[in-house]
Amino acid sequence: MIEGRATPEGTKRFAAQKISSEMAVPEHFRESLGLSLSSIGLGTYLGQPDEQDDQRYAEAVLEAVRLGCNVIDTAINYRFQRSERSVGAALKKLTESGRAVRDEIVVSTKGGYVPFDGAPPKSAREFADYLQNTFLKPGLCTREDFAAGGQHCMAPSYLEHQLARSRENLGLSTIDIYFLHNPEQQLPEVGEQEFDRRLQRAFEFLEGKVSEGKISFYGTATWNGYRNNPGEDDYLSLGRICRIAKEVAGDGHHFRIVQLPVNLAMTEAFAHQNQQADGEWISFLNAAQEFGVTVYASASILQGNVLGKIPGEMGKILAGQTDAQRAIQFTRSLPGLATALVGMKQLPHVRENLALTRVPPLPVESLKALFS
Repeated sequence: MIEGRATPEGTKRFAAQKISSEMAVPEHFRESLGLSLSSIGLGTYLGQPDEQDDQRYAEAVLEAVRLGCNVIDTAINYRFQRSERSVGAALKKLTESGRAVRDEIVVSTKGGYVPFDGAPPKSAREFADYLQNTFLKPGLCTREDFAAGGQHCMAPSYLEHQLARSRENLGLSTIDIYFLHNPEQQLPEVGEQEFDRRLQRAFEFLEGKVSEGKISFYGTATWNGYRNNPGEDDYLSLGRICRIAKEVAGDGHHFRIVQLPVNLAMTEAFAHQNQQADGEWISFLNAAQEFGVTVYASASILQGNVLGKIPGEMGKILAGQTDAQRAIQFTRSLPGLATALVGMKQLPHVRENLALTRVPPLPVESLKALFS
């Protein structure tokens, strides 16, 4: 395993090197979690579970780091554990070659969805056998711990198993950020009271892993939860979740980061006043600032679905030569957002997207003009 973790000194060193070599403007890096985070991060969700995409992702990580990206995001279920292993292979090559130091790179992964290993199950029976033999028969979990047809779990014993596998896949002694993956998946099935109890037990486990040095921070990576309105079945209140973390570990808790989709087509994080703080309804990004929580944006180009659909007048305001650059520029420029994650496994896309490292984010006046 590669020892160490991302540190304030290491990430500042990385930022300073890229700025001094004119590969990035100073505004490309943001201070959050005590770290210097690149405003564009590399995501690893899409792709085939095969050796070709394994190699593509490994090469993409190498190139992204060279071009000024020090935020890498993955999950154990992405491509059936292969994305984590691709990131791990790239990190090993980076550190062994001296092209980067471990303390310069911020790595996040996720646990919650049951991952098959290496390839999709051939049948529902094969998946059921995997669940039975891996988790139920050894006594790691009970059937009641699982939701979504046996596909989601956040019981401490399950997370223990998954975190150990993620550390092995990534080859890291310490994972910088560990996300509970779409916990809102369980809410409609178990109800709010049981959901809060499960979340509390998960946070107690994760605080223990911080103490053991196996993770540095933890959070929630969501799809619907933080974008929905109060009253919807899978709505998540950031204030309530922060209160649970505080009940578990006091003001020094390590629930310090969240992830949700933010892009030109999914604007809820800044446009909807669906979160409450001090008795007032405010936007999610404002609430995150109130509660001291860092925000990663996922799906910054909506898996390519915003490309070719940006109106001409909007395109003129957004900096960039391509729609991908314009969409990323929009997301990374939103106040209160630390990093815009973009799925990248093709080297031309890495180079196209990270050309923005040399471009400042949009000023607030330009963002307002987009919606005038």
